[in-house]
Amino acid sequence: QVQLVESGGGLVQPGGSLRLSCAASGSIFSPNTMGWYRQAPGKQRELVATITSGGSTNYADSVKGRFTISRDNAKNMVNLQMNTLKPEDTAVYYCKLTSLSGSRFSVYWGQGTQVTVSS
Repeated sequence: QVQLVESGGGLVQPGGSLRLSCAASGSIFSPNTMGWYRQAPGKQRELVATITSGGSTNYADSVKGRFTISRDNAKNMVNLQMNTLKPEDTAVYYCKLTSLSGSRFSVYWGQGTQVTVSS
């Protein structure tokens, strides 16, 4: 099993910054992809950004140029630096890990951390 624990959420004013972190522990197969998704009230969960073990990144258009995803493979951690935050970034942010080992495809989610952007 794999456990994902997020941290770093909170309340920030528009234009401010926050840094989210996610620590993975347990039986983690490599290579894998880690990422951040978010879900606002009344909306579906959506991709924010992902990063592979090799460092390839993918961002939602809405966060390109404002958010930066990074990871530390040695520590099994992924971070999301969020700058120039907007009210529409308000959501619960979830960490996700996916891995493929042989024929075994695994998906794990964290419990989520609230990000609120408001004046």
